[in-house]
Amino acid sequence: MDIKKTVDLSWDDFDELRSPRPADNDFDQVVERAVSRRGFLGGALAFGSGAAVFGSGVLGQAGRAAAQTSGFAFTPVPAGTGFDLTVPEGYDWKPLVRWGDALWSEADGAYGSDGVVPVAMSDKVFGENTDGMETFDVDGRTVLVINSEYANPQINLPEASEGMAASADEVTLLKNIQGVTVMEIADSGTGFEVVKDSPLNRRITHDTQMTMDGPAAGHALVQTNADPEGRSPKGTMNNCGSGRTLWGTYLTCEENFNGYFGATGEMPATEGYDRYGIGAEGRYAYETFDPRFDLTTEPNEPNRHGWITEIDPADPASTPVKHSALGRFKHENAAMVQAADGRIVVYMGDDERGEFIYRYVSNGTWAEGQPTDGLLSDGTLYVAKFNDDQTGAWLPLTPESTGMAIEEILVFARMAGSKVGATTMDRPEWIATNPLRAEVYCALTNNKNRGVSGNAGGDAAPVGGPNPREVNNYGQIVRWWPTDEDHGADSFSWDLYVMAGNPSAAEGMYRGSANVTPGNMFNSPDGMVFSSDGMLWIQTDGDDSNEGEFEGMGNNQMLVGNPETGEIARFLTAPNGAEVTGLTWSLDRKVAFVGIQHPGGSWPDGEGKPRSAVVAVWREDGATIG
Repeated sequence: MDIKKTVDLSWDDFDELRSPRPADNDFDQVVERAVSRRGFLGGALAFGSGAAVFGSGVLGQAGRAAAQTSGFAFTPVPAGTGFDLTVPEGYDWKPLVRWGDALWSEADGAYGSDGVVPVAMSDKVFGENTDGMETFDVDGRTVLVINSEYANPQINLPEASEGMAASADEVTLLKNIQGVTVMEIADSGTGFEVVKDSPLNRRITHDTQMTMDGPAAGHALVQTNADPEGRSPKGTMNNCGSGRTLWGTYLTCEENFNGYFGATGEMPATEGYDRYGIGAEGRYAYETFDPRFDLTTEPNEPNRHGWITEIDPADPASTPVKHSALGRFKHENAAMVQAADGRIVVYMGDDERGEFIYRYVSNGTWAEGQPTDGLLSDGTLYVAKFNDDQTGAWLPLTPESTGMAIEEILVFARMAGSKVGATTMDRPEWIATNPLRAEVYCALTNNKNRGVSGNAGGDAAPVGGPNPREVNNYGQIVRWWPTDEDHGADSFSWDLYVMAGNPSAAEGMYRGSANVTPGNMFNSPDGMVFSSDGMLWIQTDGDDSNEGEFEGMGNNQMLVGNPETGEIARFLTAPNGAEVTGLTWSLDRKVAFVGIQHPGGSWPDGEGKPRSAVVAVWREDGATIG
């Protein structure tokens, strides 16, 4: 493997280059299953019309309402193809913060004309490649907490390094520009701005001291030479989606942690490496300059990453906590709700082709003002089984159900899910819970391997259920309703809210469901957040070539969906090359903060290198936006 070329790959392609998936599905059998599966979504699939026809309760009314947009407070925008950002008429936007902007006055001007930040200032500026974010009210101050998922070495390292860290200092630079930013923002009268030097500002990086709790903390699987007790890991990395607790703290989600590790000597034969995509050559060459990331000397270090980590935005001196009870996998985000009896429930997706959807349920209960000790460290992890008859069940991952010790279950949650027969999904990304009813949505962004090959654990990925298309390059959104409207129930019913597709350039089910039209089509739903009015905001991270099967879709975008009618309308288009990811609102709901990751061109400055950024979007009449 040419390590200098790996940084150009997507994380999924990087994983499959390391560990190719064997083909295990015959195409003819796959097609036969797809067209003959009785009871799929309560009806039949009509290929002749080029659209999926759904039965009662599944996009029946939604499909007929799809052409209308009367339920939205904006005029939908057309697809965009340029290097600009577009919002509806009557709305406006401006950058709130860009990669490299100073959080403290001493870092003013640190982002140079060459796009490189000095190592000494790299943990004092806003991080690169923004992702999940949440807003908090801390004693009347607005605090924004934002993930920086990964780094683009070709952009932010000196040109002489040729896109790969060439020294310990350059590794430190890359470590510092990722992780999490905590920052105070305030409306200066001309819009929101970062409050430099706020006592609440904080950068949390790959080297920040953490602690770990839950059953896996202290176990031999998470012990290292530097931390023989196995309770004091350093760093949170590849922070993708986010979540918030009911008690006002931030949950950051560690996703593609595997790419940060490599071996300078003999590669150890260690359990779980294959399933989690851990190989001898890292994506950033950390292992060359920092022994913590060298698998030859620290084979357990990867086991200390891939967790949900809790951060207190109100206390800059607090130590972030990695919660082992919530399981280790490639976390996209964390959606917290409460069961009818007061227990805490967290829904989570594992963002890799053919992996699973999980749920954690605490043993203890909580009410506002009560202690939170143990709520995220003492409970049961479950994995989802979706049946073809639109029912489903949460399968407990316990020593009895898996034959594994509880510590092994949590460190190797993927293997535990395979043992109980969980449903392999089309890359489970953000999960969003409706604030107005017991209803949960999950973005299944795409899966080119559906019906072709299984996951890294050898689980098959047949066509059917909530994953109805072979070689699925468009994605879909599945939703479910817990039995008796109780998130603590162990069963649920489900349907598909939308199947993305292209009604102008594709055939059969690849045209999309009936609520996808030439005016709102998209691919690869990724981020999802509900606004307070019960509308579902959908962000995409897909193919923006505008060619072939993606012709007419334009750039990645943010759409708004109505759960009642099924209609979907395009609200925002991103610069070409960018992903739209992360969404939250000001405390008065009048401003939306939206993340734009890895833009192309020279966005947003109009000159120099492209810079990921968070933008503020508002209505010109001053009304609420979400």
